[in-house]
Amino acid sequence: MAIEPSVLILNGPNLNMLGVREPGIYGSETLDDIEALCQERAEALGLAVDFRQSNHEGELVSWVQQARADHDAIVINAGAYTHTSIALLDALTLAELPVIEVHLSNIFRREPFRHHSYVSAVAEGVICGFGAQGYLMALDAVAQLIDADAMTDRN
Repeated sequence: MAIEPSVLILNGPNLNMLGVREPGIYGSETLDDIEALCQERAEALGLAVDFRQSNHEGELVSWVQQARADHDAIVINAGAYTHTSIALLDALTLAELPVIEVHLSNIFRREPFRHHSYVSAVAEGVICGFGAQGYLMALDAVAQLIDADAMTDRN
């Protein structure tokens, strides 16, 4: 039996406050709700999910570094670190894994400082503005990317 491809889903600062934090912008789902949705979608796609959240930049960087050996792809909602963290960009670059960037809100309809993303420089794609559904779209994209990589490896 083949081992399921593993996806690290990382969530940055303040995402632990979903459901309470500005529901008009971020929706009413909690991070636990989103994790449950991701686990369900991942199972349907034949993926294993490792779902984590931290308010600490260094911890996120360490998890990305570990992902290089332990996971096949990364889905990341870096929160505010999206716009500020060169350290996270460097870690994602050295991980050499497919990265999908997710944002619950459409960052391009918000304050100008949110329009720049360091994560986008290494991401295969960016999904924003679809709320919790964006995480499911990201898992669908990861499944396609991993399948395409497997096809390439066979040829």
